[in-house]
Amino acid sequence: MPEDELDLEPPLEWSTPLAAVGALIVGATVLVGGTFLTGVDAPGRFLAAVAAVGMLVLAGLGARQRPKLAVVSLDGESAVAATRLTGRRVYRRADILRIRIVRYPRLGRRVPMLEIDAVDPDGAERLLIFGRWDLGADPNVVFDALTVHGLVPPEARASD
Repeated sequence: MPEDELDLEPPLEWSTPLAAVGALIVGATVLVGGTFLTGVDAPGRFLAAVAAVGMLVLAGLGARQRPKLAVVSLDGESAVAATRLTGRRVYRRADILRIRIVRYPRLGRRVPMLEIDAVDPDGAERLLIFGRWDLGADPNVVFDALTVHGLVPPEARASD
């Protein structure tokens, strides 16, 4: 492949890795299969079934909401598209109030999360929070990509 055909741009779509979604499906299958093959008592089968259903729900959510976050071009300018259960919502640069990295305590350490404050077309303010699981990448890397595309308001760049 010629060097000028290489795509050196960072990815502009982020979502839960398909390998993680597949691992959840395989894990749920193994959990249910193992439960019935080992002769666990009724309460144990119930708990295993609940855990398997939970794993399948997480896998379904991960598969349904792809890509979770993306940079798209809308009328010649960059915009952010976020996929939720109800569908995909696109936020123009003017609709974005703030994008920042916030570190939340999780299991004894502080984990970065990407927060996007935006306004829907109906005027309702939305707070979108994405972690590593949602993005399949470090939220700091996604923040940098959004900054490069001019989607992070200047006041947020100065405070981070």
